[in-house]
Amino acid sequence: MNINIIAVGQLKEKYLKQGIAEYTKRLNPFAKVHIVEVNDEPAPANISQADIEVVKRKEGEKILSKISTGTYVIALAVDGKQLTSEAFANKLDQLATYGNSKIAFIIGGSNGLSDDVLARADLHLSFSSLTFPHQLMRLVLLEQVYRAFKINRGEPYHK
Repeated sequence: MNINIIAVGQLKEKYLKQGIAEYTKRLNPFAKVHIVEVNDEPAPANISQADIEVVKRKEGEKILSKISTGTYVIALAVDGKQLTSEAFANKLDQLATYGNSKIAFIIGGSNGLSDDVLARADLHLSFSSLTFPHQLMRLVLLEQVYRAFKINRGEPYHK
């Protein structure tokens, strides 16, 4: 399985980089994982709603340019479907079983995802109704993907 995590913005925090490197390494036996960063658009602190939409559209264009044909796209969205870890594992297993070997997870910037990106997504996934920093979501996502593979193999990590 090939997994791309397409994320807006560059990761700066050392502790997040270390955690992401650890889970990427743990995932090596199960999948090829690539993190693709697209630059976030500059925005003033007192940004208007119209300007937020412009920022999301520009970031969305960059995201969409990184998605190859035949990729199953999962957009992380606060209003998306919430799954248990077991249901998420089952979803990944079903995708692999039915020929979806290329998966892209999309993590938007601080303003969220554009309508075009959401329309391209095959699944809108929410990890919580809480809001998380988009940099932290990379680590949370990788841990949950790793957990899913361990669940699917019947290994005890997820307990």
